[in-house]
Amino acid sequence: MTASFRSVLAALGCGTLFGFGLSLSGMLDPARVQGFLDPFGAWDPSLIFVLGGAVLVAMAGMVWVRRMPQPVLADQFQIPANRPIDRPLVLGSALFGIGWGLGGFCPGPAISALPLGFGAGLLFVIAMVAGMILHDRMLAGKV
Repeated sequence: MTASFRSVLAALGCGTLFGFGLSLSGMLDPARVQGFLDPFGAWDPSLIFVLGGAVLVAMAGMVWVRRMPQPVLADQFQIPANRPIDRPLVLGSALFGIGWGLGGFCPGPAISALPLGFGAGLLFVIAMVAGMILHDRMLAGKV
């Protein structure tokens, strides 16, 4: 089994586990996410527990990664070195949050919800892919 095939299998396994966790937690339902973002209406606090669990798992994973001499499926770790909070980061985060609040989806749950047949999820994924293409085309002249 080649290294690239093992990498694909690992990515498939991680994505499947992530999608299953989103489904199990109810985060594929955009109404639940929008309920969390509506603290003065029908507030649904369940998302905070999902986010808290995700942060704990990520923190444990980063502690583990920092103790490893090298990754299992690559030659070196790909840990971002650029850490400043700059205008593109703030604008991108705001745009992400606006889209998340309006659509009730972020990329992972939107893709995971596609097999469920939510029309809004399909529309969100189409808009997300269009935004990625637009971003790449706009950025291509600046790189």
